[in-house]
Amino acid sequence: MKILHLCLANFYIDNYSYQENMLPKFHKKLGYEVEIIASMQSFDRNGVTSFIEKSSYSYINENGIKVTRLQYKHSNSQLQRFRHYIGTKGAVESASPDIIFCHGCQFGDMPVIVDYVKSHPDVKLFIDSHADYSNSATNWISLHILHRIIWRHEAQLALPYTERFWGVLPARVDFLEENYRLPKEKCGLLVMGADDDEVKRASDPASVAKVKQRFGFCDDDFIIVTGGKIDEAKRQVLALMDAVAEMDERVKLLVFGPVVPTMKAEFEERLSCERISYVPWANTSESYDYFSVADLAAFPGRHSVYWEQAVAMEKPLLIKYWDGTTHVDCGGNVAFTSGDDSESLKADIERIKSPDVLCDMNEVAKISKNHFLYSDIARMSIGLETDRA
Repeated sequence: MKILHLCLANFYIDNYSYQENMLPKFHKKLGYEVEIIASMQSFDRNGVTSFIEKSSYSYINENGIKVTRLQYKHSNSQLQRFRHYIGTKGAVESASPDIIFCHGCQFGDMPVIVDYVKSHPDVKLFIDSHADYSNSATNWISLHILHRIIWRHEAQLALPYTERFWGVLPARVDFLEENYRLPKEKCGLLVMGADDDEVKRASDPASVAKVKQRFGFCDDDFIIVTGGKIDEAKRQVLALMDAVAEMDERVKLLVFGPVVPTMKAEFEERLSCERISYVPWANTSESYDYFSVADLAAFPGRHSVYWEQAVAMEKPLLIKYWDGTTHVDCGGNVAFTSGDDSESLKADIERIKSPDVLCDMNEVAKISKNHFLYSDIARMSIGLETDRA
């Protein structure tokens, strides 16, 4: 059996831990033959969108999976937003899949995929979506033209042939139903998560001790870790840094990830606090290493994939409340911020640090991880029972 992953609605980044990387890896571990067809869109080391300047080409990725990158049909950047590609039909036919998993339905070559499934009725089609109102449909044209006309059309084309449309957050399930008029019974939640292999490796006590030694952390320190691209949607990270700077000497903060230029000066000012450590860039393995030392993972701004990764690593979370993103709260492993300012965050951390509260959060965190491991998510994504069902 062969699974073809289509990453044509957005970016595909090699050596990363997004769903586009993890699902193919764990489908391969389940024994499937796996192939990926992707766009030329990627990210650079600063977390800025970049494009591979080549014609269509193929290679084997870090997980031993064939990846074919397709060039855009149009050279004009505005027309590229509609995501038509050169050679989509031939690439899909050459892959000859039994299952197609589309990472997003927001691409103009959906008719090619629908025609393939129609002519191969035994092929199963699954589609996920990462669009919500915080990262998409942020202006009138995007909402009413791009999503409610163009991308709705593509979703409706696929609807009769799709086993399941997955939203990767509860808010993204709602987005599918509200904007693409997809029936509730065809939509479901497929959470993002963590790489089982990396969780096991990074959680080894010897590995944890090594990371603590690198940053000068002591066993009786209370270590807070936050990570990801720091941009205007995560400005609260600055307030978190201010809060830590005002706390006692045993509270340490590790921040990793690129900072956008508009915030760099403000961010660097706060690094004068010796209890704040900063790593400008973290590859996939390093991100697991950093969270492994956390007593608390803090995300006071917009959602990132690190929320689910931290839960899978049995870490208590302090996060900002966003409607439709509370799925990481499994009954007490999560605390929600009381405000965006440093005083509020300081009070939140002091409350969590109290032995009784932290003990209770840790107990729930130990059992919460099972919902966020890709070994199970990969099975669920293609309609299989999970190991912990």
